[in-house]
Amino acid sequence: MKRFLVVFMLLAALCGFSAATYAEEAASAVPAATVAAPAVDAVAPAPAAAAPEAAPAPVPNKGDVSWMLTATLLVILMSIPGLALFYGGLVRSKNMLSMLMQVFSIFALITVLWALYGYSLAFTTGNAFIGGFDRVLLKGIFDPATGAVANAATFSKGVVIPEFAFVAFQATFAAITVALVVGAFAERMKFAAVLLFSALWFTFAYLPIAHMVWFWAGPDAYTDQAAADAANATAGWLFQKGALDFAGGTVVHINAAVAGLVGAFLIGKRIGYGKEAMTPHNLVMTMIGASLLWVGWFGFNAGSALEAGGTATLAFANTLIATAAAVLTWLASEWLLKGKPSLLGAASGAVAGLVAITPACGWVGIGGGLVIGALAGVVCFWGVTGLKKLLGADDALDVFGIHGIGGILGALLTGVFNTWSMGGTGIVDYVNNAIVDTTISGQVWIQAQAVLTTIVWSGVVAFICYKIVDLTIGLRVKEEDEREGLDTTSHGERAYNL
Repeated sequence: MKRFLVVFMLLAALCGFSAATYAEEAASAVPAATVAAPAVDAVAPAPAAAAPEAAPAPVPNKGDVSWMLTATLLVILMSIPGLALFYGGLVRSKNMLSMLMQVFSIFALITVLWALYGYSLAFTTGNAFIGGFDRVLLKGIFDPATGAVANAATFSKGVVIPEFAFVAFQATFAAITVALVVGAFAERMKFAAVLLFSALWFTFAYLPIAHMVWFWAGPDAYTDQAAADAANATAGWLFQKGALDFAGGTVVHINAAVAGLVGAFLIGKRIGYGKEAMTPHNLVMTMIGASLLWVGWFGFNAGSALEAGGTATLAFANTLIATAAAVLTWLASEWLLKGKPSLLGAASGAVAGLVAITPACGWVGIGGGLVIGALAGVVCFWGVTGLKKLLGADDALDVFGIHGIGGILGALLTGVFNTWSMGGTGIVDYVNNAIVDTTISGQVWIQAQAVLTTIVWSGVVAFICYKIVDLTIGLRVKEEDEREGLDTTSHGERAYNL
């Protein structure tokens, strides 16, 4: 009874504070015409020009460049060592090095593929579903004759960053997305199969989804309505629809989670699953990995503003507060239903909160972020317990239960809490240089289309990629190799020489 009262008071306090903050934000919402400081930086009414003259080419701000390079390093920290240690601690000791090796190698592989053709197919003009080949091998960004580096657009008119900074930042997103997938089929897939699948799925699933959600011509192309219509026609399919995904709810988390779930079904369950204990071998490493993920995620989310300004600080604050809320609600759920709160639950709750706030972090107020985080802790807890049993797949490290369910929840709630009535930021009207409101029903429907598109696209592509790998080199290790452990049978090493 005492435990129930403690948990009930914790939840009541959290929800009460969220509601109070939320109501205060909603009450302060004002029409676009009276917005003094819009949530998206540097969007202001165009000054009246005395006489037309050519505007000077924008020059990157050193503060923005410094922030983007720092954010990129933070996202690298998320992958190696963050995700590697988080996943490594969750598997059995005989597969520890195998897990580290997969994450480390995938990060290297995808980084190279990104430079070869990935960036070009994701972020250059092609059609609504995939880009072109203008930036293959990153050609055209650096001019050796002059030493000049091309610039990339941000979300503010007249504000740019060096394109290499944008290339590197987005490379880290692609790498960690592919690395996330391997947690679903941990401890049983051939290393060569992991690499081949990663290359195929990256090419035919990640790149199209990234292009569909994130590619556009940039704000400076939106000079009038005719120009805006022409620019929209070159954007990605889901961007044209108005889908909001600040830092990767669809592109990263749902995308990876669906691919992982398909793999868990196709590869099959681990030998002894449901009969033998398959508990995490080192929760200390898992906690360290989760902590590094949380630290690195500030670069992931706040860096997606592409500028060191107000929107970045909003994303930063939401990443901190929503994640903390998710930790508490996951622990509360676990405490009530299992009798004891666990370190694994705290770490899982943190990741769930980070996932859910990712698509929303720059689009919602703090009250909305608190609600999203609090709900993520409860819903994702169900995802790794009740839903996992219903699905019947051996999703070894709960990739779908956390990244899939959390990503879907966050993507849909972005449509709810982006509105002014819910304390959100609204969206930018670049033609009129103003902030405008969205409607809950309309934006949630757009968000749902983005979610469904990602699920279907990633699922179908993943299924085909797994089949190609299985028909060529085979997906699964031999039974005796799986029983012995992949550390020695695949890599000839041991994590612990005792």
